[in-house]
Amino acid sequence: MDIEELINNCKKGKRQAQAELYRKYSGILFGMCLKYSRNRTEAEDNLHDSFMTIFNKIDQYKFNGSFEGWIKRITVNTVLQKYRKEQYLDVVSENVGEQIEVDTEGLDVSLSTLLGYIQELPNKYRLTFNLYVLDGYSHKEISEMLGTSTGTSKSNLARAKMILRQKIEKENINIA
Repeated sequence: MDIEELINNCKKGKRQAQAELYRKYSGILFGMCLKYSRNRTEAEDNLHDSFMTIFNKIDQYKFNGSFEGWIKRITVNTVLQKYRKEQYLDVVSENVGEQIEVDTEGLDVSLSTLLGYIQELPNKYRLTFNLYVLDGYSHKEISEMLGTSTGTSKSNLARAKMILRQKIEKENINIA
């Protein structure tokens, strides 16, 4: 079954098509959920919530643009909406000062360790870091998504980078 037929069958509420769509995209979307979640269990919950939203809104997909892009956007928005509802995104001071650059040259850290460090970040820092660094959103877009100001977005990114840098440096000291 091609993707257009699969989507049309999902629009008709066919469970078999929904199961196939889930199998086809759950790995990609789980990776996204894992980036934005504090742990694997929370990522699984976020994946479930995302698919519920996708199935509820699939009638809105009009075959304009990439379907994968559309479901990724829904996934990010579903996760962010959950955090907004749970008030994990407290506003912090906007006094950024100068931007802090994280230079990881000469530091050795595995991808799984780095992902663990990112997941340990406070929610507002983790979400901002992922949206900016990993997904390429601008501070203006992030501030709109999170309901904060661009200054807060910049401050949260700078603090996330600083925390990650400290954790990576500590890891490298412990290895040496």
